[in-house]
Amino acid sequence: MKQEGSIALFQYWNRLRKGRPAPRRTEIEPADIKTLLADTFILEKDTRGEPVFRLAGTRLCATYGRELKGYSFPSIWARRDQRMIARVAHSAFHEKSVVTVTYEGLSQGGKVNLFELVLLPLEGGLGSPRSLGAITPLAKPYWLGADPIVEGKVDTLRVVDPDHESVFSAARPTMSVPPIAPGAAQIIGSEPQGPEHGRRIRHLVVFDGGKDG
Repeated sequence: MKQEGSIALFQYWNRLRKGRPAPRRTEIEPADIKTLLADTFILEKDTRGEPVFRLAGTRLCATYGRELKGYSFPSIWARRDQRMIARVAHSAFHEKSVVTVTYEGLSQGGKVNLFELVLLPLEGGLGSPRSLGAITPLAKPYWLGADPIVEGKVDTLRVVDPDHESVFSAARPTMSVPPIAPGAAQIIGSEPQGPEHGRRIRHLVVFDGGKDG
C-alpha cells in the first residue's frame, strides 16, 4: 500500500476498530473522510451472494464512466481475475481480511493506467456483511475520467492480517488468495491446484505476480 488515499483510509479504519477485527459499519462517519470520499466505495452482498457496489464516490464513477451503485464488483475485472476477486471480497466479508491490489486499468480507447485498491472489512452482522474500499490511480493522465476504464487486470494482490503483517511494505508482494470458506463454493466456485494454478502454503494459495506474457 503506497498511495496516500489508500494509507489514509486504512489508518482511519484502523483507529476505529480499536483492536477488533473490524469496526462496525455504523461507526463510519463520511465527514471524517470527506477528502477521500470521491475515491471510496462500500461493497455488500446481493441476494445471490455476489459482492456488489452499495455506494461509490463520484470520481470513481467518473473513472469507470458510469454509476457503479448496484454493479457487480467482479464485473469490472478481466474474466481471468473475476473468480479470484470474488474470493478475496468474500474473505473481507467473512474472514475480516484486509486486501490490497495493484492493477492495470484498460480504457475503452485502449489506454492503460495503474491503480491501487484497498479493501477493508466492516462488521455488519451475519446478514449484512460490508466492506469499505478505495481505488486510487497511481498516475492521473489527462484522459482519466473522459475515457472510461472498462477492465482491470490484477498485477499484485495481498491478503493481509493487519495485526501481524505490515500493509505498507515497499517490496513487490506476491499474490496470496485465501481458500474458499465453508458454504462459499456455490458462490464463487473452486479452482484446481497445480504448478499452473499456484502453490499452497498453509492456508494460502500463492501465485507469482506479473502480467500476461
